Amino acid sequence: MLNKEVIVIGAGLAGSEAAWQVANSGIPVKLIEMRPIKSTPAHHTSEFGELVCSNSFGALSPDRAAGLLQKELRIFKSLIVQTADKFAVPAGGALAVDRAKFSKALTEALSNHPLIEIKRFEQLDLPSKENITILATGPLTADKLSYRIKDFTGIDACHFFDAASPIIHGDSIDQDIVFKASRYDKGDPAYLNCPMDKNDYSHFRNELIEGEQANLKDFEKESANFFEACLPIEEIARRGVDTMRFGPLKAIGLWNPKWGDLFDKENRLKKRPHAIVQLRKEDCEGKLLNMVGFQTNLKWSEQKRIFRMIPGLEKAEFVRFGVMHRNTFLESPKLILPTLQFMKRENLFAAGQITGTEGYAAAAAGGLLAGVNAALLAKGKNPVSFPEESMIGSLINFISNKNQILSNQKKNRFQPMPASFGLVPELTRRIKDKRLRYKAYQERSTKVLNSFKKTLDSCFEKDQLFSKIY
Repeated sequence: MLNKEVIVIGAGLAGSEAAWQVANSGIPVKLIEMRPIKSTPAHHTSEFGELVCSNSFGALSPDRAAGLLQKELRIFKSLIVQTADKFAVPAGGALAVDRAKFSKALTEALSNHPLIEIKRFEQLDLPSKENITILATGPLTADKLSYRIKDFTGIDACHFFDAASPIIHGDSIDQDIVFKASRYDKGDPAYLNCPMDKNDYSHFRNELIEGEQANLKDFEKESANFFEACLPIEEIARRGVDTMRFGPLKAIGLWNPKWGDLFDKENRLKKRPHAIVQLRKEDCEGKLLNMVGFQTNLKWSEQKRIFRMIPGLEKAEFVRFGVMHRNTFLESPKLILPTLQFMKRENLFAAGQITGTEGYAAAAAGGLLAGVNAALLAKGKNPVSFPEESMIGSLINFISNKNQILSNQKKNRFQPMPASFGLVPELTRRIKDKRLRYKAYQERSTKVLNSFKKTLDSCFEKDQLFSKIY
């Protein structure tokens, strides 16, 4: 006999979303979070949904994969995305948030929900089979629970190394050197830009490569298998002289009006910087700035010395230095159904980055689906899977056992995946123009999800009183 209460382990983005969805369906939730009793190598607070790597959810426009995923989550009134929208900060074409206000608001919303009971302790084992449970402990799952999950699945967890960027005080930069601009003047000038000439860049790159690295603690003896989307800046620098210039330090399209006319080709070629380091606001006032793409494993003293070589940052004051940590994820295609249920135990769900999805919105998507299905199971109804034509559905299909039909996953080890148009099924008609093709993907997704939502709402129609009141 299943208990009607749902246990959610982990109050990150996925766990927070899952708990919210379950509670809003009228089912009691016990939300377990180990912080501040026990912290992780990357977290700094005890707030729910703390964003440890970046404050950006990715592109806003639905003709980009991340933007379409956000749009889909808004259709289902995702707590995570609605809170992100509320505390957004200027970031050009991206959805970036004031991470302190964002996490505080999530914590307050969940703590004040009458059907959510917050428990602060370290979960050392999987709850009993009588409990409907959502495992949302993220890539920084504590060791003891990781061992229990390994024993339960019979499969070793996978690992990769991830890193976070430094944050500096906004009033410590040189405003005479640093300038506001968006690439190709698209949107508001949301980024601050630090221009570098060829000599600056060459010297900076050499110091990055030679900079002293922080020890990887108990992971020192393991080879550092980095996730490609979050490479440390020093690792990017090692890959080639110009690798950074075609990555996070790309200068193309960024222009300071003080240099003259951007559209004067001769002037542009003469004055265009060799490279540019970008800073993005962490809060609306710009008191805190994130060094975009500067994830790093340099020692803190080295970060201070080397990053102050960047023009405009000579007197930069650091609020937080970059850190590196090991991320853990499941070999999900061998373990999890498209409903996010474990194949070995139907009342145990997994959600978020521990399943091998990448990105904040992707974590919220997993939490939403796991929460909806846990609530359905508690009501004695069948769990659902999202339509494959949606970004949510295609992403969940990739990390679930439906992915076993892909031959490349049989040959290669499963690796984390962000939202991507490469995951969604092809259109019935071929569209060569990429912009029009992505628009067609978006229209198809919206259509199928609106239909799916009506079907899903009908599953809860007799139980909507609570959610309407709350």
